[in-house]
Amino acid sequence: MCTHRLKVEAPRLLVLEDPLELECGAVLDRVTVAYRSWGRLSPAGDNAVVVCHALTGSADADLWWGDLIGPGKALDPERDFVICANVLGSCYGSTGPTSPRSDACTSWGPDLPPITVRDMVEVQRRLLDALGVRRIRLVIGGSLGGMQALEWVLSDRRVQAAAVIAASARHSAWCIAQSEAQRAAIAADPRWAGGRYEPERPPAAGLAAARMMAMCSYRTPASLEDRFGRAALPGGDFHISDWLHHHGGALVDRFDANAYVTLTRAMDRHDVGRGRGGVESILGSIAIPVLVVSIDSDGLYPPAEQEFLARLVPDAELYTIHSPHGHDAFLIETVELEDRVRAFRESAESRNVVALFAGGAA
Repeated sequence: MCTHRLKVEAPRLLVLEDPLELECGAVLDRVTVAYRSWGRLSPAGDNAVVVCHALTGSADADLWWGDLIGPGKALDPERDFVICANVLGSCYGSTGPTSPRSDACTSWGPDLPPITVRDMVEVQRRLLDALGVRRIRLVIGGSLGGMQALEWVLSDRRVQAAAVIAASARHSAWCIAQSEAQRAAIAADPRWAGGRYEPERPPAAGLAAARMMAMCSYRTPASLEDRFGRAALPGGDFHISDWLHHHGGALVDRFDANAYVTLTRAMDRHDVGRGRGGVESILGSIAIPVLVVSIDSDGLYPPAEQEFLARLVPDAELYTIHSPHGHDAFLIETVELEDRVRAFRESAESRNVVALFAGGAA
């Protein structure tokens, strides 16, 4: 099972009343959404801010993006109703492989129907509907969260602005290759057996190896060289090896292998142009302000992919974070990120006010 040792507050749970039809055509009954929120929803329901988490993240946005949330910050609970929902397919409370089937006592395991980023966003949309949200001031996310932010923009007219961070319009062959290699590491674990493992004996070695591979893609050679070099422990092992094993073991302690497979496959299917006339056409239809944040050293979602987004979205602002840390910089350079998002919100909201006034005058 999946546990979260750092959790300071249990998420709230909402069970969706209506069945959820997935993009693949399968239908899930009684989908559960785990979420947390900060601040209060205004009587008019017009002050929501949606935060979308990354691959192995959770609804605890204050733990992994604490520099962005707080009084006077980019996401301010004194004026915003900030909400973060655990994604469909994960293992932190929302319906996923560890959840029981509606018609049996067993969990879904590897039999959970394939999901997409659009399915994740549809669940979140229904959550906000149930909470009475009528307007979304901002949707923001990094990596998988950035993919969700893009899908929010394209699927819900309540969204007034978005921040897409370290993400792309569609998963590249490079990213798919990384994901497939990680899934192969999980599948090679003797305990995997097609995903039919006992909760007490998860495929620890395979999931740990997958995480170690991912960590290498999240950082850069320069970042690891500067931090570890060839430094060794007293027993002779390299510090970098110990660091990788630590991260691999930590993920095994808190995450589910089937959830990892489910979510990486969902990311591989990410393509905002699918069924919408192509990427260029659909991005050109976006009519709200979008902050696109790139990391100059990101080897997983390189700057060219954010430049592509910013070039095609009509009202896009491109901002580049200069960092040696690679993709993970969206979780490391959070002070700079908070400053940029706060400035973007001020600009976007002033433009929205002008647009509303002009519309009303007409």
